[in-house]
Amino acid sequence: MSGEALTATLTELVAMDTTSSRPNGPAIDYLEKRLKQAGFDCERRRYEDDAGVEKTNLVAVKGGQGGHGAKDERPSLALVGHTDCVPYDAAWKEALVLTAKDGRLYGRGACDTKAFIACAVEAASRVRAEALARPLMLVFTADEEVGCIGAKKLVEAGARMATHAIVGEPTSLTPIRAHKGYCIAEVEVRGKEGHSAYPESGASAVFRAARLLERIEKLSKGALRADTDGFFEPPFTTVNVGLIQGGKAKNIIPGSCRFILEWRPIPSQPVEHVPSLVAEVVAALKAEEPGYEVDVKVVRRDRGVDTPASAEVVRFLVEQSGKQPSTVAFGTEAPQVTALGAEAVVFGPGDIRNAHQTGEFVPVAELYRCEEILGRAIAKFCGA
Repeated sequence: MSGEALTATLTELVAMDTTSSRPNGPAIDYLEKRLKQAGFDCERRRYEDDAGVEKTNLVAVKGGQGGHGAKDERPSLALVGHTDCVPYDAAWKEALVLTAKDGRLYGRGACDTKAFIACAVEAASRVRAEALARPLMLVFTADEEVGCIGAKKLVEAGARMATHAIVGEPTSLTPIRAHKGYCIAEVEVRGKEGHSAYPESGASAVFRAARLLERIEKLSKGALRADTDGFFEPPFTTVNVGLIQGGKAKNIIPGSCRFILEWRPIPSQPVEHVPSLVAEVVAALKAEEPGYEVDVKVVRRDRGVDTPASAEVVRFLVEQSGKQPSTVAFGTEAPQVTALGAEAVVFGPGDIRNAHQTGEFVPVAELYRCEEILGRAIAKFCGA
């Protein structure tokens, strides 16, 4: 292991602005060049996002029979990381310059998840293809931060996936075997506009939305707490309304009110459970108030993941990290990787609480330790 080489790779990655709204091509170009030099067969999978921006997933494989493996030989291990990052504040002048201070490396994406990607590239590059008894796979995706879009494109295409997978996220080197899902619905409550001096001339969509929201809150504190999973904190499905907008002016009865309903279901609960409960509430409101109108459009249905603690890849990372497996409430690409047939665990250097903010950093010690552990994972699962 070379700490200088690892830091140099992370420096190159952080220098590239891979904000989700931008093309990730330059980062993929760099990674593909590095992996081809290391003996990987690389495949680009391109798509356009909703804004027409070209994005690319990179799937790279090496090893197995004869050094490159048979075409139908399934990789034993995949190391998976997302190349995109959240936006950074323009006032953070060194956001794209990896900066060392007090045992930490600062920069946008330094821990989420370019540190993991750098570790994966360096660990995989040290192993010759001929030394791998079973194929090794590296998967680098786009648009994780805006909905795991790149990973979902791989699922839609029925992409090849390894038997075991380590999905890179900042977990402070704790193996994360399970996490909740992430779902979103766009809700529009409609009323009838009128002059605010004459309330009977219209119907307030804001007041109607308030009645709906009050009942959704009751659901969040009642029915949704009936199903629990003691491995999570909180142990039940949570609900949030983080955005709401309604009306045109202070003296107009509002004809429309829109809000975003978000819920994070525990893995054992169907993602359709919350919309089903909301539909019952809407039906009751319509029965109470003729003319009550509301549209609920579910736009995201990401299930959680629940890999058993007994899974080989989980047990291996527990042994190597010295930390017991845990769960988190935030989402990752592990559900998509699992949907493609892998036993997946989330793992990586850095703390998620330091990500998505100015001054994001990864501890140097964790960075080096992660590369070492990934190297041992390659040896364990690919027979290096």
